[in-house]
Amino acid sequence: MGEFNEKKTTCGTVCLKYLLFTYNCCFWLAGLAVMAVGIWTLALKSDYISLLASGTYLATAYILVVAGTVVMVTGVLGCCATFKERRNLLRLYFILLLIIFLLEIIAGILAYAYYQQLNTELKENLKDTMTKRYHQPGHEAVTSAVDQLQQEFHCCGSNNSQDWRDSEWIRSQEAGGRVVPDSCCKTVVALCGQRDHASNIYKVEVFGMIFTCCLYRSLKLEHY
Repeated sequence: MGEFNEKKTTCGTVCLKYLLFTYNCCFWLAGLAVMAVGIWTLALKSDYISLLASGTYLATAYILVVAGTVVMVTGVLGCCATFKERRNLLRLYFILLLIIFLLEIIAGILAYAYYQQLNTELKENLKDTMTKRYHQPGHEAVTSAVDQLQQEFHCCGSNNSQDWRDSEWIRSQEAGGRVVPDSCCKTVVALCGQRDHASNIYKVEVFGMIFTCCLYRSLKLEHY
């Protein structure tokens, strides 16, 4: 009877170890995904982030990289603690999991509480950048980023194409009679921005929502 109980206990322990190992593998992959989003943002979308007035949004990408790294390290630590069966490692692993869990709750609450405020701030920052810095001397990077962004996301302006009426460049003679930049056009040709009819330019509204959605999804990935 004692031998049966011992085998039963051993079998239960082995099953628990493999379940925990599987969980840690998934946890490690989740951390890799979060880190990948941060690296992708820094590598491919850094020009878009540079359009924003605040450095907070760029910092978010670095936070994702750091958070993903911490999660991956925690996952590896969990695997080591599981198979080596060391109580000190298990205790450290539990503490790290608790900290990550609490940070997830805080991140989720902040994302929910400040989502609308962030949306408004992003749109205002974008509009200000586009109207005051587009096609201005020394802001060639901004001009290129705005053109690329409008073409990639098939949109025109921060809220809509009417935003360009406040543009310093559009109001100048250098615009050549354009009412919107040529990058707003569905088919980009020289001076196509002189006509802002829906058949000629993109009428998709809420350009700033693109960044909000990206940031919201990043926080959501961090949450998971």
